[in-house]
Amino acid sequence: MLILGAGLMGRLLALALARQGHHVEMHDAGPADASNAAARAAAALLAPLAESAVTEPGVVRMGWHGLPRWQQLIDSLVQPVFFQQTGTLIVWHRQDAADAQRLQQHLARTAQRMPELPAARALDAASLGHTEPALAGKFNQGLLLPGEGQLDNRQLLEALLHELQALGVAMHWHRPGAPEAWQPGQPGQPDWVFDCRGLGAKADWQQLRGVRGEVLRLHAPEVELLRPVRLVHPRYPLYIAPKADHVFVIGATEIESEDLSPASVRSALELLSAAYSVHSGFAEARLLEISTQLRPTLADNLPAVRWLGERCLQINGLYRHGFLIAPAMLDVVLELMQVGHSGHSALAKHFDLRIDRPTTA
Repeated sequence: MLILGAGLMGRLLALALARQGHHVEMHDAGPADASNAAARAAAALLAPLAESAVTEPGVVRMGWHGLPRWQQLIDSLVQPVFFQQTGTLIVWHRQDAADAQRLQQHLARTAQRMPELPAARALDAASLGHTEPALAGKFNQGLLLPGEGQLDNRQLLEALLHELQALGVAMHWHRPGAPEAWQPGQPGQPDWVFDCRGLGAKADWQQLRGVRGEVLRLHAPEVELLRPVRLVHPRYPLYIAPKADHVFVIGATEIESEDLSPASVRSALELLSAAYSVHSGFAEARLLEISTQLRPTLADNLPAVRWLGERCLQINGLYRHGFLIAPAMLDVVLELMQVGHSGHSALAKHFDLRIDRPTTA
């Protein structure tokens, strides 16, 4: 089995195949620390209902499918990975109440269409303060989205790497490759080829584009949040994700650009001022890092799987939802291996996931 790309999707697939007893090799254009991967510059929020405001129902179903799968996967790893499933808290300032009402109505419609999702719970000032004590007295209203979660993306990538090394997966760093260089199923060739290169596959999948994202990592000992917090804002949906040891990942920016230059002063100021408006303790935080990365995105902003041959699959377009939907994408790929090139995946149908054929550009 050959996997091109050792980001989040590539590592998850390699682990699943290696645990099934397959010989697995991986090629990646970057180093082992995944510093070139979109998955490294992420908050790793697992928030299907919250994300329903910006994506399609199929992605929401994939996210709900993925929550218990993440728990199972993390429990199976040797190295610890921070994982939390205490819900998502949505708050807003008084001047943004109309936007919050529209969001609340949208979430209610989503919950009606998808009853398997826990419905959002409206909070008044008192119940909000009880739910998130650090924000007591700061907001008059809020929404709690039960069951949603998050994980530590960097701990996960490192733990997956450790597991792959222990299983004897052959990993070739700084060794990019393309599917056409192999003939899977032929003598002396891998049984299967899986292209998980993200934006690195742009030359082969011309609908791919990069969408720029920026995230800040802060150390804020004076802030104690029990769950991810999202701030309703007229221009962008800010999120604050508390990790272990008072590290916080803050993001919102989403720019239609393939520019990978450092974040602008304006972007950093907007993120920091919005975070400060949620909790004044961020004023004394230490800025650990400002990361920029490109998220691999297809024309419709939805993921897809594409057959390049009977034993060659491309998996791409995870966009801003990589951690949310990666387990579901993994399960679809494993099912496609079982049903073959001419078969159909029941999971893909359930997730409204597009399965392209080689004639699709």
